[in-house]
Amino acid sequence: MVITSTVTHPDEHRQNIDCTFASRYVREPVPKFKMPESSIPKDAAYQIINDELMLDGKPRLNLASFVTTWMEPECDKLIMASLNKNYVDMDEYPVTTELQNRCVNIIAHLFNAPIGAEETAVGVGTVGSSEAIMLAGLAFKRKWQTKRKLEGKPYDKPNIVTGANVQVCWEKFARYFEVELKEVKLREGYYVMDPLKAVEMVDENTICVAAILGSTLTGEFEDVKLLHELLTKKNKETGFDTPIHVDAASGGFVAPFLYPDLEWDFRLPLVKSINVSGHKYGLVYPGVGWVVWRSKEDLPDDLVFHINYLGSDQPTFTLNFSKGSSQIIAQYYQFIRLGFEGYKNVMENCLENTIVLKKGIEKTGRFNILSKDVGVPLVAFTLKDSSHHTVFEIADHLRKYGWIVPAYTMPADAQHIAVLRVVIREDFSCSLAERLVSDIDKVVKHLDTLPSTVSIKSAHVTASTSEDSEKVKKDVKESHDAITKYWKKLVDGKTVGTC
Repeated sequence: MVITSTVTHPDEHRQNIDCTFASRYVREPVPKFKMPESSIPKDAAYQIINDELMLDGKPRLNLASFVTTWMEPECDKLIMASLNKNYVDMDEYPVTTELQNRCVNIIAHLFNAPIGAEETAVGVGTVGSSEAIMLAGLAFKRKWQTKRKLEGKPYDKPNIVTGANVQVCWEKFARYFEVELKEVKLREGYYVMDPLKAVEMVDENTICVAAILGSTLTGEFEDVKLLHELLTKKNKETGFDTPIHVDAASGGFVAPFLYPDLEWDFRLPLVKSINVSGHKYGLVYPGVGWVVWRSKEDLPDDLVFHINYLGSDQPTFTLNFSKGSSQIIAQYYQFIRLGFEGYKNVMENCLENTIVLKKGIEKTGRFNILSKDVGVPLVAFTLKDSSHHTVFEIADHLRKYGWIVPAYTMPADAQHIAVLRVVIREDFSCSLAERLVSDIDKVVKHLDTLPSTVSIKSAHVTASTSEDSEKVKKDVKESHDAITKYWKKLVDGKTVGTC
């Protein structure tokens, strides 16, 4: 949820919405921040809101987001028909509950959970991967606390080991649920968690190590298998039983179809839980996420609540209570509509378009590609020479062509690297990739014709301090850093996708 604020204006007229087409129904302005005293016609309400929404960006041109922006009309119909169903009313909507259970089992099998022929998978549908991560983290914390209590040891300082490239939802979990977040810093040329350094940071208070299958920054898969080998060795040497959680929000619906032999999931015994976003490469509109556990033993019973005031005994393990049914139904639609073959075709097509975009960007000769060949379908790239203009300026100018491309700096200790990133989704075609390359080339060439803000400030510095060349170089660098910070501020909040 975004925390919003309103800004007052001395001109009372600015506190109202003025109507254009709606003026044939409404002559008085509609208050922006207070509920109107009287009703207005439905046509007018629609037109007022529709006019304002025209200024939003186009979702399909929002290349910052991993979130699905297109589904088939048949699925749209199912979504519209179930908008008024509250998923939590399991007794009233038993079929929807059954569809969720089917989805959990489909995902668990996809991730190679050790489920017997007569067993059902352990998992739950969530609003997104953020909630899924909160639930998985709570399960790890509770199991660790219980074990420490039985051993008569302190249980008040739990920690999680992650890379500095984790999505902000991990920071939220740590802060909200009082768990120390121990981050493995990045370095130039290596923008994911180093398994060796991660295992070195593990101690008796570590409730789990969180690996990312599809880094938000570069799309790269972290080496979960190597992490598993190193952690298994450390557990034997120390007597720890530190487990692994895999945050597969972006890559969970990519890896099984593009890289089936890659070992990252429940094939590795220390992997106890996995989260994945249905609204990313699960190909469903936001918001739906999933978290599955290796076995029932990995989800503490005391975290599961049982309620009966909706008509029957219902176990529930969620942070929220009410939520819509439509995305769960949509997820099941995609599973049975596409099947393994269909998902594989979609992911292969995304990968092919990624290659087209990557080659086009490389052909301009102006950028270095940071993203890897194996990972989520995206292209992350940085300027070879940012002494004239910055990636933040490029992102700003691309908006004039309708493209929303995020620009951001890497986390510590690679914060001096500024990056552009394009996410390739199902609805991003080869022709759009070619058009984007063309527009990037136009923007760069246009910026070449403009005076560099860095050069202007450097010239000023040179004129006033020509007698001290070393000081000039220092001031030029400071000027460039200030400009980068300014452009970063302009795009702040539009950087790295959503869960």
